Amino acid sequence: MELKNEESLRQLPPMAPLMIEVSPVERAIIKSSSLQLQKKFGHYESPAYIASLHLNAYYLLPERIAALLSNLSTDFSSQQYGAIVFKGLVDVDQDALGPTPASWKEADDHKHNLYGFISSLLHGAVPSKPVQYYVQRKGGGILHAIIPEESMSFSQTGAGSKTDLFVHTEDAFLYHPADFLSFLYLRNEEQVNSTLYSIRSHGETDDLMKELFKPIYKCPKDANFNPEEALAQEETTPVLYGNIKRPFIRFDAAEQIYNEQADQTPEALDILKKFWAKAKQLIYDQFIPNAGDLIFVNNHLCAHGRTAFQAGVRQVDGKIVPCERRQMLRMMSKSSLIHVQSVAHPENPFMIMEDHYGKVITAS
Repeated sequence: MELKNEESLRQLPPMAPLMIEVSPVERAIIKSSSLQLQKKFGHYESPAYIASLHLNAYYLLPERIAALLSNLSTDFSSQQYGAIVFKGLVDVDQDALGPTPASWKEADDHKHNLYGFISSLLHGAVPSKPVQYYVQRKGGGILHAIIPEESMSFSQTGAGSKTDLFVHTEDAFLYHPADFLSFLYLRNEEQVNSTLYSIRSHGETDDLMKELFKPIYKCPKDANFNPEEALAQEETTPVLYGNIKRPFIRFDAAEQIYNEQADQTPEALDILKKFWAKAKQLIYDQFIPNAGDLIFVNNHLCAHGRTAFQAGVRQVDGKIVPCERRQMLRMMSKSSLIHVQSVAHPENPFMIMEDHYGKVITAS
């Protein structure tokens, strides 16, 4: 009887990401390796560095961390949540970082150079290649500073703050979104909860989930775009795809359900609302990142978001006091550059030019 109970427990759906406490020795190895690479290559976007990324990742990263990331790229089982939290991956020098800029546009890339090497090494261990999406930041490099902006505080974007950012897979309006994402927290003095949601938390595929394999759902571009740019096209796609028993997910609750511009059919909207009612109960919201923590996500299995907060203030002994605003660095990667070349810049295989479900921006 005891063996049967143990077997049943092993088969329960995963409800939280894998939490890894990075040891002081591992943290020191990662920092010294990244400093070594910075000295040799100068910048994390150096073509010579990117060309040797996988070799450097496996050669320099602590074996345990490299193995965990490698496994994430091949394990799509019922027990794979699709995200790993590396607690204490890096020591962040807050004085050297300086005040949080007003927006990502004012971020000092020089201050983030070492963090770019660290983040890219993790993507190299998957293995995958860091890429940049022209539609998101008009290029802007492979490392994006995510900073709350007052003018966008109520938006469903990384720059928002005063409303919950609903869980979403990155760029659900693309056929070729990132395969993997990393979020390196430089600051989270406001103590904002990060949220994660895995399609594996539902357990076995049920009748409602099977309805999501129908190619009937629209998705406008997100709130980073002007309303006229973000309008849903007639193009429709499934929300779940791949193996029906172990599906992948492409989902953005804010745009597909709450955005009237999505113009879903009554059937599609009814299914989405029923699915979202179940999914909301499975969101993991118990993790509050500290400076130096990193969340690594399989974008086909796991959605991400955060809770609402007031930027630039925190509670101390029951009093609200000013603090530096939240700041994190996001990197995205693809496991195969070959499969995205139809939508890549002809002179830059790392620059994805897809605009909306296959539409390609004309390269300048």
